[in-house]
Amino acid sequence: MTTEFNDDQQQFRDVVKRFFTDKSPISAVRHLMADDAGYDAGVWQQLSAEVGLAGAHIPQAYGGYGFGPVELGIIAEEMGRTLYCGPFFASSVMAGYALLGGADEVCKHRLLPGIADGSTIATLVLDDLNQVDQSGRGLHGALTADAHPATPPATQANTDAGSDSEEGADGASHWRLTGTAGLVLDAQVAGVFLCVAATDNGLGLFLVDRAEPNLVIEPLEVIDPTRKLSRLEFNQVRAEKIGELNGAAMALLWDQLSVVLAHEMIGGAQTLLDSTVEYMKLRMQFGRPIASFQALKHRCADLLLELELAKAVTRQASHFLASGEGPRHLPSMAKAMASDTYMSLARAGVQLRGGIGFTWENDTHLWFKRAKSSEVFLGSPYLHRERMMTMIQESDCG
Repeated sequence: MTTEFNDDQQQFRDVVKRFFTDKSPISAVRHLMADDAGYDAGVWQQLSAEVGLAGAHIPQAYGGYGFGPVELGIIAEEMGRTLYCGPFFASSVMAGYALLGGADEVCKHRLLPGIADGSTIATLVLDDLNQVDQSGRGLHGALTADAHPATPPATQANTDAGSDSEEGADGASHWRLTGTAGLVLDAQVAGVFLCVAATDNGLGLFLVDRAEPNLVIEPLEVIDPTRKLSRLEFNQVRAEKIGELNGAAMALLWDQLSVVLAHEMIGGAQTLLDSTVEYMKLRMQFGRPIASFQALKHRCADLLLELELAKAVTRQASHFLASGEGPRHLPSMAKAMASDTYMSLARAGVQLRGGIGFTWENDTHLWFKRAKSSEVFLGSPYLHRERMMTMIQESDCG
């Protein structure tokens, strides 16, 4: 199992850690979670254009820096550690990977450079019914655990003429999207939307501009205000078809997004463990720090072991995506373990702080809310375990 960083990756990690420690203090997080936009445009510009993080995993041919899943995981861990508020996951990760995996070459060269330098903020629109992996299960596991593959998808693509394409004035092929998407990340600041919708021939990848008149964006009130979500309605919205996504492409996209999210979660879990242990060293009870109590030492040791196991599997999953060597179920295993570990640390962080852990003034609840929202985002732990076991069974039978 490969879990250690080489010297170059460790130096990269140090640079990223310093950036987010400086640019995403908890005071900034509290300010941005109450802001409608939910991000600091100046910090986003520094992150993208100056430090180059938005394009780290995008190939150099498309304006990025050509790093791989391991380096992207390092960025996500540091973002999770500081609860960075910004459209990185929506634009660089979700939209970026969707373009790389499903768009045609012309659109990759047209869209990816802007995503890499931060000048374009995009997001990926996945409805709750038609986003399926090879086992026929939905991407948003919390909402689609009981969804059947034969269920009509919520977002449909068609044309006025009923043919495969509607020729626009610019010579591009335009379609019309109809339906809803219940959970769209960072739609409040996205300039373009990459929509996965059903056509007569399968799943297509469509580009929708924010300025389209029949597109309705409704911000949602959610448990985690550091991660903005919206509901989108498509009322015959004009869209440009830029590619297609078959079952294998959707499965790979799910793997890629799940591993990045798992990295973000173990970064947040590490912060919770570190801050909780520090608090226990300072909290006095019966004339001594509560960290000296044997029972609490054992509790922290168990939490550390759980975190290290999740960290090892998550980093191994990144190496699997980078090399293609290893069990296919590693991404889902990482997402499930990271979700459980993050929630375990979040509950322990509140409990071990006693009464103060429940207060608004204490910062623990911010990581607790992020842990809870991340637990179900892109599939709940039980959904990923089911997917993992299906893959293991198929591998054994094969």
